[in-house]
Amino acid sequence: MRLSGRHARIANIRKEVLHKPTSESTRRIHTACIEDLNVRGMPKNHGLARSIADMSFFEFRRPLEYKTERRGGMVVVADRRFPSRKTCSSCATIQDEISPAVREWTCADCGTTHDRDGNAARNLLAYGWAALSRSTASCAECEARGEEGSGPTRKRPVKPASMKQEVGFVSV
Repeated sequence: MRLSGRHARIANIRKEVLHKPTSESTRRIHTACIEDLNVRGMPKNHGLARSIADMSFFEFRRPLEYKTERRGGMVVVADRRFPSRKTCSSCATIQDEISPAVREWTCADCGTTHDRDGNAARNLLAYGWAALSRSTASCAECEARGEEGSGPTRKRPVKPASMKQEVGFVSV
């Protein structure tokens, strides 16, 4: 009984750690851009295997997607072959090979020095903006006919968030 109680407590802590940031992100931000990672290949790095397994990346993505959809936003998922880490965010040149151990690199074409994670975040932001501009939903249309979910006949169980939400991106 004690052991099952401890397992239940750990499961509840993990759920809370996943649901709090996703709820806060969807409250503040209309569109999130995340990267589809090769999670199965990550635990092969034995130094990070336990941390990666504990994080449960898919269980972060799932609530982020359904909570964003409920609020009327969208989640843009960058393909796992998208070179967010190797693309220069200044000139869009793709570098040949950058090992995961390299934390900072300089673009051979424009000479800009990049922090690996900051550069990847800027590239994901640009990817998200491009995907958002290709989207068929137009805010002008929404304003012209009134906000979805308003009026006496609502088809959704939860009214989506107002279209006047902050348009920003979460890079995960």
